[in-house]
Amino acid sequence: MPSVGERIKKLRKSAGLSQERLAKLLGISRPAISQIENNERKICTEELQKSAEIFNISVDGLLNPEKEPVVIIREDRAHYQHKSDERQIRINVPQKNLDKFKEVFLYILNKVGSKPNIGETVIYKLLYFIDFDYYEKYEEQLIGATYVKNRYGPTPLEFKKIVEKMIKDKEIDKVNSKYFEYPQTKYLPLRKSNLSKLNAAEITIVDEVLYRLSDMNANQISEYSHNDVPWLTTSENKAIEYEAVFYRTPSYSVREYSEDIR
Repeated sequence: MPSVGERIKKLRKSAGLSQERLAKLLGISRPAISQIENNERKICTEELQKSAEIFNISVDGLLNPEKEPVVIIREDRAHYQHKSDERQIRINVPQKNLDKFKEVFLYILNKVGSKPNIGETVIYKLLYFIDFDYYEKYEEQLIGATYVKNRYGPTPLEFKKIVEKMIKDKEIDKVNSKYFEYPQTKYLPLRKSNLSKLNAAEITIVDEVLYRLSDMNANQISEYSHNDVPWLTTSENKAIEYEAVFYRTPSYSVREYSEDIR
């Protein structure tokens, strides 16, 4: 298993950060970063927590990468597994849902992706509210992604693998940027969304979520997601159940219920 230093080095390079830049974000010297990455210096608890925030990963995921779910996308399904698990946990996703994931993502990018606050973390939460709002209102899945609870809010497991495929297929481009003092991953659309893949009700839900939440930065939308009942009622690092939307508080609910039902 790679050391914490090796893990930080890999994440730093993947995020396009120099040692000097990461050192500035952590509030330590560049030589200290070099020492951490070369296992010549231990990383303290505060530095570990800050590193996890910078790389948008849980502290547990930073310390134990084998606990991070591995997503494999196939032609007709997606699944993830924990390497330490003997049994393979599968999440079957119909092709039409994978198609909708791509088209909704492209729609988001074309509509609000140019806003300076719209980085990967904000997109995660927009997708979550699009999926869960639609399920609450229509009792059907729109994208149907699997969202896991972590300290930063709901995270869609399938996202990175689908994005890798979209980059390979030249549908989007990935750009490492920064938002104020923090590194930010942005995505640029290379084509328009194919709206024939979405019906009117689906587009309406997407537009409503973007209108309501797309001006929030990563911290604001993460905090907002933390007060939604589906996230509140889920254990750390577990999949968030869609059925929990029917117990939402009025401020988060998007559906009108009669008093005898609620």
